[in-house]
Amino acid sequence: MSESPITKALSARRLAGEMSFIPFIAAGDPDLPSTIRLIQTLSTAGADLIEIGFPYSDPIADGPVIQSSYTRALGKHLKLTDLFATIEQASKTISTPLVGMVSFAIIFRAGTRSFLESAKKAGFAGLIVPDLPGDEATEFAVLTKEFGIDLIQLVAPTTPAARMDKILATASGFIYCIAVAGTTGVRDAAAHEIEAGLKLLREKTQLPLCVGFGVSQAAQIEALRGKADGAIVGSAIVRHLDGAETPAGFEKSLTSIQQFAEQLAAAAHHS
Repeated sequence: MSESPITKALSARRLAGEMSFIPFIAAGDPDLPSTIRLIQTLSTAGADLIEIGFPYSDPIADGPVIQSSYTRALGKHLKLTDLFATIEQASKTISTPLVGMVSFAIIFRAGTRSFLESAKKAGFAGLIVPDLPGDEATEFAVLTKEFGIDLIQLVAPTTPAARMDKILATASGFIYCIAVAGTTGVRDAAAHEIEAGLKLLREKTQLPLCVGFGVSQAAQIEALRGKADGAIVGSAIVRHLDGAETPAGFEKSLTSIQQFAEQLAAAAHHS
């Protein structure tokens, strides 16, 4: 079986002795045309993967910054079909693989097979489903594999070893390693809290290990070097979109995001 686009991208960095940089944005914030430009900008800035959040009114693990982003997007009466059409348009202009962060409630409401068909057509290479228990994802993992989409599983510092084995059994693409207990958001510490968990995961899986939740600075990415294969940065990027509702505000935010993403990518790609 050939490597997935996600595995190829992360493996190339790992072989070069570098880390991968994975930024997150919410689709539709501040609007869908802006989402296309954000994706293109992050790709140009050095993102190895781009994580796209599907706005949801009751996210399970997102902090206030991402919740506000979702609220702004939902306030525009965002439709799933329009979201997919936008991502398809964006994905045709970049080579960076796209990963969807989506509640299973959205997938279930759309119909599992129908959702996966739309996700594949739109250009998603992988999905993260935070409210689908990792050790209960066997059936869904079979379907994602059928569609050639990686199912990226989350592992927390508090995940018991036995449950971790069940989660890893259905995972592909990479493992999303939660740096700290709680919700996403900017924090001052990340690396020391997850080091023991990363060592254990290294013994259990060959999949790349990418750290998220609380990673917000180049120094934190540097601290993860030699321990993780990639860094996922969400809230620290999304917060730049505050005030982006006007055209001038968005252009300012886009420039700020590009500069910030370039700094983080440089930190990750330093060998």
